[in-house]
Amino acid sequence: QVQLVESGGGSVQAGGSLTLSCAVSGIDYISRLGWFRQAPGKEREGVAALYIATGVTNYADSVKGRFTIAQDNAKSTLDLKMNSLRPDDTAMYYCAASPYYAGDELLPSAYDNWGQGTQVTVSS
Repeated sequence: QVQLVESGGGSVQAGGSLTLSCAVSGIDYISRLGWFRQAPGKEREGVAALYIATGVTNYADSVKGRFTIAQDNAKSTLDLKMNSLRPDDTAMYYCAASPYYAGDELLPSAYDNWGQGTQVTVSS
């Protein structure tokens, strides 16, 4: 059974940091993993993506230089380190996995499997 379980969300003041983790299991093959977020009343948007075989990453412009996506092989998780958080980073954050290489890695349509999400709230 495919499972993606996010953790690490919480409330933080602007300028603070959080690290989200996603534990992935039950998937035979993964080409890429991604983090997405969805704020109330807004569409789900891609935040960061990682190609497993090459380690190549891609980030949304809004988080470049502040967020880092990385695999933690010791814990078998996909992490999203978030620094210099801003109130507009407030959203439910989801991790996703895909066995494919086609498509834009920052689009939700490129992913088949999703976690349930973890809430991040940044106060000013």
